[in-house]
Amino acid sequence: MKTDKKSTGKLRTLPYHELGFAKVDTDRDLRVGTGEVILCKGKTLSQIVKIAQVILEASNKLLATKANSEIFKAIKSKWSKAVFHKEASIITVNKFHKKKTNKKILILTAGTADIPVAEEASVTAEFLGNKVEKIYDVGVAGIHRLFKNLDEIRSANVIIVAAGMDGALASVVGGITSKPVIGVPTSVGYGASFSGIAPLLTMLNSCAEGVVVVNIDNGFGAGYFASLINN
Repeated sequence: MKTDKKSTGKLRTLPYHELGFAKVDTDRDLRVGTGEVILCKGKTLSQIVKIAQVILEASNKLLATKANSEIFKAIKSKWSKAVFHKEASIITVNKFHKKKTNKKILILTAGTADIPVAEEASVTAEFLGNKVEKIYDVGVAGIHRLFKNLDEIRSANVIIVAAGMDGALASVVGGITSKPVIGVPTSVGYGASFSGIAPLLTMLNSCAEGVVVVNIDNGFGAGYFASLINN
Protein backbone atom coordinates (compact mmCIF):
# COMPACT_ATOMS: atom_id res chain seq x y z
CA MET A 1 0.00 0.00 0.00
CA LYS A 2 1.38 3.39 -1.00
CA THR A 3 1.23 6.38 1.34
CA ASP A 4 1.74 10.01 0.37
CA LYS A 5 4.04 12.36 2.26
CA LYS A 6 1.13 13.99 4.10
CA SER A 7 -0.15 10.64 5.39
CA THR A 8 3.35 9.57 6.39
CA GLY A 9 3.78 12.79 8.34
CA LYS A 10 0.55 12.13 10.27
CA LEU A 11 1.61 8.57 11.05
CA ARG A 12 4.89 9.84 12.48
CA THR A 13 3.03 11.94 15.05
CA LEU A 14 0.86 9.05 16.27
CA PRO A 15 0.12 8.40 19.02
CA TYR A 16 1.71 11.63 20.32
CA HIS A 17 3.82 14.60 19.27
CA GLU A 18 7.14 14.89 21.13
CA LEU A 19 8.07 18.37 22.38
CA GLY A 20 10.64 17.36 24.95
CA PHE A 21 8.81 19.00 27.86
CA ALA A 22 5.49 17.48 26.73
CA LYS A 23 4.15 14.59 24.70
CA VAL A 24 1.02 16.02 23.09
CA ASP A 25 -1.66 13.35 22.61
CA THR A 26 -2.72 14.09 19.03
CA ASP A 27 -4.52 10.74 18.80
CA ARG A 28 -6.85 11.31 21.73
CA ASP A 29 -9.79 12.54 19.67
CA LEU A 30 -9.78 9.27 17.71
CA ARG A 31 -9.67 7.20 20.89
CA VAL A 32 -12.09 8.99 23.19
CA GLY A 33 -13.97 11.49 21.02
CA THR A 34 -12.38 14.69 22.33
CA GLY A 35 -8.93 16.15 21.88
CA GLU A 36 -6.34 16.86 24.55
CA VAL A 37 -7.05 19.79 26.87
CA ILE A 38 -4.36 22.10 28.23
CA LEU A 39 -4.19 22.62 31.98
CA CYS A 40 -2.39 25.97 32.01
CA LYS A 41 -1.62 26.05 35.70
CA GLY A 42 2.01 25.10 36.34
CA LYS A 43 3.12 25.57 32.73
CA THR A 44 5.16 28.43 31.28
CA LEU A 45 3.71 30.73 28.66
CA SER A 46 6.06 29.32 26.02
CA GLN A 47 5.07 25.74 26.84
CA ILE A 48 1.36 26.55 26.62
CA VAL A 49 1.70 28.22 23.21
CA LYS A 50 3.75 25.36 21.78
CA ILE A 51 1.30 22.73 23.05
CA ALA A 52 -1.62 24.78 21.69
CA GLN A 53 0.03 24.92 18.28
CA VAL A 54 0.32 21.13 18.07
CA ILE A 55 -3.28 20.63 19.23
CA LEU A 56 -4.67 23.17 16.76
CA GLU A 57 -2.69 21.72 13.87
CA ALA A 58 -4.22 18.33 14.64
CA SER A 59 -7.83 19.33 15.37
CA ASN A 60 -8.54 23.07 14.84
CA LYS A 61 -10.15 23.17 18.31
CA LEU A 62 -8.65 24.08 21.65
CA LEU A 63 -9.79 24.12 25.26
CA ALA A 64 -7.34 25.48 27.84
CA THR A 65 -8.30 25.54 31.54
CA LYS A 66 -7.05 27.50 34.58
CA ALA A 67 -5.92 30.27 32.21
CA ASN A 68 -5.45 34.00 32.79
CA SER A 69 -5.40 37.20 30.72
CA GLU A 70 -1.66 36.95 30.05
CA ILE A 71 -2.04 33.47 28.57
CA PHE A 72 -5.03 34.61 26.55
CA LYS A 73 -3.08 37.53 25.11
CA ALA A 74 -0.37 35.13 23.92
CA ILE A 75 -2.89 32.70 22.41
CA LYS A 76 -4.95 35.48 20.82
CA SER A 77 -1.87 36.95 19.12
CA LYS A 78 -1.45 33.70 17.18
CA TRP A 79 -5.05 32.53 16.80
CA SER A 80 -7.53 35.35 16.24
CA LYS A 81 -10.54 33.13 16.97
CA ALA A 82 -9.45 32.60 20.57
CA VAL A 83 -12.05 33.54 23.19
CA PHE A 84 -11.37 34.10 26.90
CA HIS A 85 -14.18 32.98 29.19
CA LYS A 86 -12.89 35.07 32.06
CA GLU A 87 -15.12 33.87 34.88
CA ALA A 88 -14.44 30.24 33.94
CA SER A 89 -10.69 30.89 33.42
CA ILE A 90 -10.96 29.00 30.13
CA ILE A 91 -9.67 29.79 26.65
CA THR A 92 -11.36 28.26 23.62
CA VAL A 93 -10.30 28.47 20.00
CA ASN A 94 -12.74 27.99 17.12
CA LYS A 95 -16.35 26.97 17.34
CA PHE A 96 -17.83 24.75 20.02
CA HIS A 97 -18.81 21.24 18.97
CA LYS A 98 -22.24 20.94 17.37
CA LYS A 99 -25.03 20.01 19.74
CA LYS A 100 -25.17 16.22 20.00
CA THR A 101 -28.34 16.01 22.07
CA ASN A 102 -31.19 18.13 23.40
CA LYS A 103 -30.83 16.54 26.83
CA LYS A 104 -30.00 19.14 29.44
CA ILE A 105 -27.13 19.46 31.87
CA LEU A 106 -28.15 21.62 34.82
CA ILE A 107 -25.51 23.35 36.93
CA LEU A 108 -26.29 24.53 40.46
CA THR A 109 -24.15 26.45 42.92
CA ALA A 110 -24.59 26.74 46.65
CA GLY A 111 -23.34 30.35 46.64
CA THR A 112 -22.18 33.17 44.42
CA ALA A 113 -18.55 32.46 45.31
CA ASP A 114 -18.88 29.00 43.71
CA ILE A 115 -19.74 30.46 40.30
CA PRO A 116 -16.19 30.43 38.81
CA VAL A 117 -15.96 26.65 39.26
CA ALA A 118 -19.50 26.23 37.91
CA GLU A 119 -18.62 28.35 34.88
CA GLU A 120 -15.63 26.13 34.19
CA ALA A 121 -18.01 23.17 34.13
CA SER A 122 -20.48 25.06 31.95
CA VAL A 123 -17.99 26.18 29.29
CA THR A 124 -16.51 22.67 29.17
CA ALA A 125 -19.90 21.01 28.71
CA GLU A 126 -20.96 23.52 26.06
CA PHE A 127 -17.65 23.12 24.22
CA LEU A 128 -18.36 19.39 24.05
CA GLY A 129 -21.75 20.00 22.44
CA ASN A 130 -24.21 19.96 25.32
CA LYS A 131 -27.21 22.07 26.24
CA VAL A 132 -26.49 23.72 29.59
CA GLU A 133 -28.71 25.62 32.02
CA LYS A 134 -27.58 27.25 35.26
CA ILE A 135 -29.17 28.18 38.57
CA TYR A 136 -26.87 29.96 40.99
CA ASP A 137 -26.96 30.70 44.73
CA VAL A 138 -29.44 28.08 45.94
CA GLY A 139 -27.52 26.68 48.90
CA VAL A 140 -28.89 25.08 52.04
CA ALA A 141 -28.72 28.29 54.09
CA GLY A 142 -31.81 29.35 52.15
CA ILE A 143 -33.19 26.01 51.02
CA HIS A 144 -36.48 27.53 49.83
CA ARG A 145 -34.52 29.04 46.92
CA LEU A 146 -33.70 25.53 45.70
CA PHE A 147 -37.23 24.18 46.02
CA LYS A 148 -38.60 26.94 43.80
CA ASN A 149 -36.62 25.33 40.96
CA LEU A 150 -37.83 21.75 41.27
CA ASP A 151 -39.23 21.61 37.73
CA GLU A 152 -35.87 22.62 36.23
CA ILE A 153 -34.05 20.12 38.44
CA ARG A 154 -36.33 17.23 37.52
CA SER A 155 -36.22 18.01 33.80
CA ALA A 156 -32.43 17.82 33.65
CA ASN A 157 -30.63 14.72 32.42
CA VAL A 158 -27.50 15.31 34.54
CA ILE A 159 -26.95 17.75 37.41
CA ILE A 160 -23.70 19.34 38.52
CA VAL A 161 -23.58 20.82 42.01
CA ALA A 162 -20.73 23.17 42.95
CA ALA A 163 -20.56 23.88 46.67
CA GLY A 164 -18.00 24.95 49.23
CA MET A 165 -18.43 25.55 53.00
CA ASP A 166 -20.23 22.41 54.26
CA GLY A 167 -20.91 21.04 50.75
CA ALA A 168 -24.37 19.82 51.76
CA LEU A 169 -26.18 20.89 48.59
CA ALA A 170 -25.11 17.83 46.58
CA SER A 171 -26.80 15.47 49.06
CA VAL A 172 -29.98 17.54 49.12
CA VAL A 173 -30.21 17.55 45.31
CA GLY A 174 -29.44 13.83 45.20
CA GLY A 175 -32.38 13.25 47.52
CA ILE A 176 -34.94 14.99 45.30
CA THR A 177 -34.08 13.69 41.83
CA SER A 178 -33.62 10.37 40.07
CA LYS A 179 -30.95 11.84 37.77
CA PRO A 180 -27.18 11.49 38.31
CA VAL A 181 -25.62 14.24 40.42
CA ILE A 182 -21.96 15.25 40.10
CA GLY A 183 -20.69 17.03 43.18
CA VAL A 184 -17.89 19.57 42.81
CA PRO A 185 -16.44 20.65 46.17
CA THR A 186 -15.03 24.15 45.96
CA SER A 187 -12.29 25.77 48.02
CA VAL A 188 -14.72 28.45 49.23
CA GLY A 189 -15.04 28.67 53.00
CA TYR A 190 -13.44 29.57 56.32
CA GLY A 191 -10.51 27.88 58.08
CA ALA A 192 -12.23 24.64 59.08
CA SER A 193 -13.25 24.01 55.47
CA PHE A 194 -9.52 23.34 54.81
CA SER A 195 -9.66 24.85 51.31
CA GLY A 196 -12.31 22.45 50.10
CA ILE A 197 -11.47 19.28 52.03
CA ALA A 198 -14.52 19.62 54.29
CA PRO A 199 -17.06 19.80 51.43
CA LEU A 200 -15.14 17.05 49.60
CA LEU A 201 -15.55 14.71 52.59
CA THR A 202 -19.21 15.69 53.00
CA MET A 203 -19.95 14.84 49.38
CA LEU A 204 -17.98 11.58 49.54
CA ASN A 205 -19.99 10.61 52.61
CA SER A 206 -23.35 11.47 51.02
CA CYS A 207 -26.13 9.04 51.91
CA ALA A 208 -28.11 10.12 48.83
CA GLU A 209 -27.97 7.60 46.00
CA GLY A 210 -26.69 8.72 42.64
CA VAL A 211 -24.13 11.29 43.85
CA VAL A 212 -20.56 11.05 42.55
CA VAL A 213 -17.75 13.48 43.33
CA VAL A 214 -14.86 15.04 41.42
CA ASN A 215 -11.83 16.77 42.91
CA ILE A 216 -11.80 20.17 44.61
CA ASP A 217 -12.46 23.04 42.16
CA ASN A 218 -12.49 20.57 39.24
CA GLY A 219 -15.23 22.20 37.17
CA PHE A 220 -13.62 20.87 34.00
CA GLY A 221 -13.81 17.27 35.25
CA ALA A 222 -17.45 17.69 36.19
CA GLY A 223 -18.38 19.22 32.83
CA TYR A 224 -16.52 16.51 30.93
CA PHE A 225 -18.06 13.65 32.92
CA ALA A 226 -21.53 15.18 32.65
CA SER A 227 -21.05 15.29 28.87
CA LEU A 228 -20.17 11.58 28.81
CA ILE A 229 -23.35 10.74 30.72
CA ASN A 230 -25.47 13.11 28.65
CA ASN A 231 -24.37 11.61 25.35
